[in-house]
Amino acid sequence: MFDIGFSELMVIGIVALIVIGPERLPKVARTLGHLLGRAQRYVNDVKSDISREVQLDELRKLQSQVSESARELESSVRNEYETARSAIEAPAKEAAAELQSTAASLSETLPVAETIGKPAA
Repeated sequence: MFDIGFSELMVIGIVALIVIGPERLPKVARTLGHLLGRAQRYVNDVKSDISREVQLDELRKLQSQVSESARELESSVRNEYETARSAIEAPAKEAAAELQSTAASLSETLPVAETIGKPAA
């Protein structure tokens, strides 16, 4: 982030020693250390919050993709079911109609066949 070398830190330390004085320098250094620690914790908290938001956004996208594919699968299964049902239902109705017509024609011809086999009275 900052490109500060060792020599530059030495210059800052010497200037701080001259300006602040040797009595107050340790207290200022401790306070500065605490403030830098708080700033680092704040930055880390912000980074983790951003990371959580990104993960939450990714999870929401994944959830929408999963629900969309579930809807597509349901639609596909429903279409296949309807196709299979119509493919089976039409021939079944035709077969039932043919059986009824055959039964009706047999019932009409059956009494005639019974009378043929009986002797005349």
